[in-house]
This record gives sequence, C-alpha cells and structure tokens, in this order.
Amino acid sequence: MARKTGKTQKKNSKKRSQITMKTFKPRSIFSNVFFYVFVFLIGYVLFSTFVQSEMNADVRPISEAISLIREDKVQDITVSGDRLEVLLRDGTVFRSEKEPSISFDEMLANNQIDRSKIAGEIKIEKGFDVAGIIVPLLSFAFPLLILLFIFRQMKGAGGDIMSFGQSRARLFNKEDTKITFKDVAGIDDAKRELYEIVDFLKNPGKYRKLGARIPKGVLLVGSAGVGKTLLAKAIAGEANVPFFSVAGSEFMEMLVGVGSARARDLFQKAKAAQPSLIFIDELDAIGRQRGMGIGGGHDEREQTLNQILIEMDGFDTRTSVIVIASTNRPDMLDSALVRPGRFDRKIVIPMPDLKDREAIIKIHMVGKPIDKDVVVEKIAKRTVGFSGADLENMVNEAAILAAREDRKTVTEADLEEAALKVTMGSERKTLQTPEEKRMVAYHEAGHALVASKMPEMDPVHQISIVARGASLGHTSLPPERDRYNETKTRLLSLIATMLGGRAAEELEFNEMTIGASDDIKKATGLARKMVTEFGMSDLGPVNYDGQEEFGWIAREISSGRNHSEDMASKIDSEVKKIMDAAYAKAKEILQKHKTILDKIAHALLDHETVRGAEYEKLLA
Repeated sequence: MARKTGKTQKKNSKKRSQITMKTFKPRSIFSNVFFYVFVFLIGYVLFSTFVQSEMNADVRPISEAISLIREDKVQDITVSGDRLEVLLRDGTVFRSEKEPSISFDEMLANNQIDRSKIAGEIKIEKGFDVAGIIVPLLSFAFPLLILLFIFRQMKGAGGDIMSFGQSRARLFNKEDTKITFKDVAGIDDAKRELYEIVDFLKNPGKYRKLGARIPKGVLLVGSAGVGKTLLAKAIAGEANVPFFSVAGSEFMEMLVGVGSARARDLFQKAKAAQPSLIFIDELDAIGRQRGMGIGGGHDEREQTLNQILIEMDGFDTRTSVIVIASTNRPDMLDSALVRPGRFDRKIVIPMPDLKDREAIIKIHMVGKPIDKDVVVEKIAKRTVGFSGADLENMVNEAAILAAREDRKTVTEADLEEAALKVTMGSERKTLQTPEEKRMVAYHEAGHALVASKMPEMDPVHQISIVARGASLGHTSLPPERDRYNETKTRLLSLIATMLGGRAAEELEFNEMTIGASDDIKKATGLARKMVTEFGMSDLGPVNYDGQEEFGWIAREISSGRNHSEDMASKIDSEVKKIMDAAYAKAKEILQKHKTILDKIAHALLDHETVRGAEYEKLLA
C-alpha cells in the first residue's frame, strides 16, 4: 500500500510540475509588458492632449474678453461649448471660458454689447466635448485597471484572496529530501521511537495483527538547536509516504477564520493522501493555553487551535495520518492538545552528551580537510553544553577561519577559536589605558584563582584579557564531563568564583568597577534559586518561587508571589547571607595567595592570553 501511494505521489508531483510549466508561458510576460505600455500611452495622450495644450495656451478671464470686444479690438471669435477662442486684430490669440448656463449671444446681451463690435465673424462649433467624455471615463477606468493588475500579480504570487483558506503546507516525498536517520547523530532513543512511526506507516499490518493502533500525534520537545526540525526532515527522507510540513505561524492571517480553514484544508489533504505525515514546527505559536485572551491570546488563534483539536480527535481507527509537532516551550501548550489521544507520544530531545557530540562533530567534519592532529574527543569534552546547531556553527566557523588564514587544513586552534566565538563572540580591538588593562587582568586572574581553590570546580582552560562581544576579558572553565545534577557545595563554589573578579579589584586597587555587574547578576540569580527553588538555605526545603502553580500565565502576566511580605524579607536575607559568605571566601583565598594572583595578572599583561598548561605552572 505504501509503495502504491509513493508511486501515485510521484506521478502527481510530475503532473504538478507539468502543469506549472504549462501555466508559465512567455505570453504572460508579454501581457505584463503590454499592460505597462498601455498605461504609458494613456498617460501620454492625456498629458499631451490636456496638460500641454493648457500649458501652451494663453488663458484669460472672460471679463477681459468682454472689455476687448467693447473696445473694438476683437477680429474673430470661435465658440466651442463654453470655451471661447478669441483672435484680436493685432493677431493675438487667447482662450477664455464663459458661463455654462447661457449662450454667447445672451452673454453679449447681458453686457449690452452689440455683435457688430466684432470685426470678423463668430464661429459656432457644434462638436461634442471630447475631454468631457474621456476624462470622467478614464477617472473611472484607470483605477480599475490598476486594481486588476494588482489582483493578477497577487494571484501569480500565490496570494489570491480566494486561496486564503488553503493550507500553506509544503508536500515532500522521499525523492524530495536526501536527509535520513543516518545523517542525524546522537539522540538514539528519539530516533528509535520515531523509526517505529515510520515502520508503522510502511508496514501497518505487522502492528495491527497484534492489536496495536497507530499513534495520532508525536510531540518533540527540546531546547533550541537540539535537532527537532532535523529529525522531522529525516522522517520525511525515511518514510515512503507523503510528508506535509507547515510552521505554526503559517495558520495565522489578518482575516478572521483563515487559520481554522487552513487547518481543515491541511487535514483533508493528508487524509486524501494517507498513509501520510503532518509536521507542525513551533507548535506553541498556535497551541498556547486558551483563556479569555490572557497572555496575548486572541479568538483567531483559539479558533485555529480548536479546529486542530477537532481534526486530531476526529480520526477514525482506519485513518493512517500521524501528526508530528515540535516545540521548545511545552509548558505553554494547552492541556487538551497534549493529552493522550491527540499527542500520544512526548519525546524529549536532550542536549547532546559526550558521545553524541563526538558523532555530531564527525558528521559536520565530513567534506572539510581536518588536520590529522585534531582529536575529536578532546573537542567534544571542550564543548559541554553545546547544542547540535552550536557544534555545526563551530565547525563552519573553524573552516572559515582556516580559509581566511590561507591554510589548507582546519587545525585544533581553529576549532578552539571557533568554540569561543560561538559562545562569547569575535575578538575585538578595544583601546584601553594601561591602568584599565591592569584592572581587567586582575579581575580575570581573581576568577581563575578562586576557581582553582574552591572544591568541585572544573580546571581553568584559558584566561584572556582580549575583548570579546560585550566583555573586556574572559575566564574559560569548561566542564570536564556532562553534569546532570549539582550539589550545594558546587553551587557555592560557582558563586564564589563569579565574585572573585570583584574581590580582586578591591584587594589590589581598593576600588570597584562596573565590569563585575554581569557576574553579580548571575551570582545573585543562582543564590536566589538556591533559596526559593532548590531549598538550600536555612528556610528549609520549601519552594517559594510560585511559578509552577500558574505555569506560563505567571510569566506572561507577572503573577504575584505565593508567600508573605515577611517571608520575602527572610528570602532576601538568606540570599544576602549566601552572597556575603561567598564574597568573603573569595577575598580570603585571594589574600592568602596574593603572590600567585600577581603572577597570573602579570602573565596576562605580558601575553594577553594564558592557557591551561601555562596557568598550572603559575600555580605550582
């Protein structure tokens, strides 16, 4: 059944391409050219007929014409409707306009002027007023032509107003994409579950004879860059069935009812082509919790969500359509959308671990000349916390750096620099005075020295006073391993390390700079989490955060805290106690090892960057 459907889709795709080629003919181009030429000619005729003639003619008021007739200075007069063309005896010609309600003879009689005052003849032209007919006609027809042209252009661009209710989903077949599960490194558990979905569509009988029903929906949950969309592309490459891909934002338009109409059209197309797959990227764009427009919601989005709920719940047992959706904000999704029966499977895609990072780096190194001395495992250990997208960007930046330096291979130094560039930004040349550089050197040396003397901290990988991004220097402490849990001791060590820079400034210069503001902000946030979320304070194992109770609504409308003012004061006191203790510990370490602090700072002033091995020698 799957093979027949694949052949049918292939034929349909060929027919669509043939139809497209037939529709696009050269005459459409000539018709557009003809339209522009036609508009230009109309404008030119109007300009030459009415504008230029009026600009060249000598137009005078009717009172002056009457005065000249009374003074016997007029030779001939030609009357055409309400327009008078006056020829004077001296050969001068000018134009004038009489009142439209009276004839020329009545005008002379009203002004008590005899016709004999005109030396020549009075010519009366009985033609119709061309301008009086053409100008109103063109004033009505010209805007219609413009609207017709705009309508044709919108229709040619796929923006026909009659197609607003049609789905914008793109249809992919197996031959349309070259990405398969082999191109997706790591996340083996997620691939295994998704491969079951693909196998179900290819061999439904194997599952149905055991009483298994096809899942209605699969929700991919994970941080940005972990590979949710890449997995969907791999499914499209693996499955020999039609694959409809659409973004959540594409359901929304300024016209009311368009979103629900597009949802209906999408599911109708998928049912007609079953067995098939539907992929909705960024589901949270339309799947947010419903509730009287709170948090930026509106009726149009809720109608679209309701239509999707109805379509997914309306599948009968014989319908072979599976909906795959991705989001990095699962807490914002409506509870009716994520319940079993709609999205039966929820696959969490974590950040890649050491083994996954090695596989991802190797995939992105394919096709790039990598130096033989590069150890992928070392690079993978260096990039703890990197997502798949970060790793791809790192390898690409390393290749760009090698090309910029006219090297034939990508070296380990290129990858190290690229990793720093991904996390902190590019190097920048900042003009600093010697005193400012000395302050930055002691600041970074303080971070490094405190980190080396605190328990459960990772070793210092690199210290630098070269400006990157918004920072004037950095101390790199990449984790030696993937951490899935944190202890109170390590969190206190992290806070003390963050405050080591400020402590070094005060110890050496008896002064403070604004360079520690970001460190203080991060350290304070971590200390507050220890008190309100982690229960790591004298207030006990109690959650004072209050965000879980209200979910996304709390973040959207800044819900009030779920504790008293007295408890808020106690929380502030506990946070300050943790910060004061960590700062005192950092200052104590730096005072005890002041000689080593000076050595590190002087090495930074001499070389700007101190790496791990050099730093260990300074400590020894």
